[in-house]
Amino acid sequence: MMQRIVYGIAAIVLWLGVGASGSAWSADYYQGKTIRFIVGFAAGGGYDSYTRLVARYISRYIPGNPSTVVENMNGAGSVIATNYMYNKADRDGLTVGVWNSHNVFNHMMGDRSLRIDGRKFGWVGSPSKDSVACAIMGFAGLKTFAEIVKSNRSLRMGATRAGNTTQLPEMLNRWAGGKFEVIPGYTGTSKIRLAMRAHEVDGACWTWDSMRSTARSMLNARGDDRMIPFIVADRWEDPQVKDLPLFREVIKDKNDLNAFNTWNSANEFARPFSLPPGSPPEALGILRQAFQATLGDKDFVADANKSKLPVEPISGKRVERYVEEIYSASPDMKKRLEFLFKKPRTS
Repeated sequence: MMQRIVYGIAAIVLWLGVGASGSAWSADYYQGKTIRFIVGFAAGGGYDSYTRLVARYISRYIPGNPSTVVENMNGAGSVIATNYMYNKADRDGLTVGVWNSHNVFNHMMGDRSLRIDGRKFGWVGSPSKDSVACAIMGFAGLKTFAEIVKSNRSLRMGATRAGNTTQLPEMLNRWAGGKFEVIPGYTGTSKIRLAMRAHEVDGACWTWDSMRSTARSMLNARGDDRMIPFIVADRWEDPQVKDLPLFREVIKDKNDLNAFNTWNSANEFARPFSLPPGSPPEALGILRQAFQATLGDKDFVADANKSKLPVEPISGKRVERYVEEIYSASPDMKKRLEFLFKKPRTS
């Protein structure tokens, strides 16, 4: 009995020591180690760009100054990386996942390909919210959403998988009179851009902040090679989108608009950085602090501005709240959004 008491006291002392000296724990732990950032999409897209930028500077703010490496684990709209982070990644505070926040929404909707529970990840934070947008190429022969609605043509829109941002054309079909054929299966927006240039698809939807940075040459091109945005979620001062219609303006039905807003809530914490469930709470605390400090670093901000990557820090705690809100969606709302997970219809 006495031996058990001694062991119990020793455990309490050890626990108190770790909790009271998180900085000492982190310095010892991260010294000489490498943090892996697992990106759920191919190199060259917005997810990859943000992650490499964070990885370049975050070591400055982690005691022990560990090295960093970025690995791309693309496939299935980042489902492969999401499942890896939840089920296989080491729970040691050294593996950070960056994948589509819509996978949380998709899991809530019953997507069986996602073997996760979004409420159990260790949310480090997000570099910004997303403002979704759609664009078509000059060779499509149309320039505005009004022209698309009036046209008898069906435009081919590249997409990754069900539920994600690139499925916006199907929402526009059902809720705003769009005429789009969704072509899924691309592993990321960088692959979709190549398909647009090759005339395999007429356009796509992803986010304006990513478009204006990773597809700048396409926006500046002329004639058939020019990428032309035709709808966006929020007002921007950029001349290419400042006068475009907003999704909330073209979706007239109140219930449809509420459904769009429910889906769009995942964009409030775009490209979140996360730890696998069961990772050390000390590691989560350290990485949260380092992440926030990184997003305020003057060199980081200068690089982000140069790359036209907007920075609007979302804390890990806020991400947790958004995730809880997504999982609280009503049965009626889920039913209204079921079509996102069925085979896309064409017009």
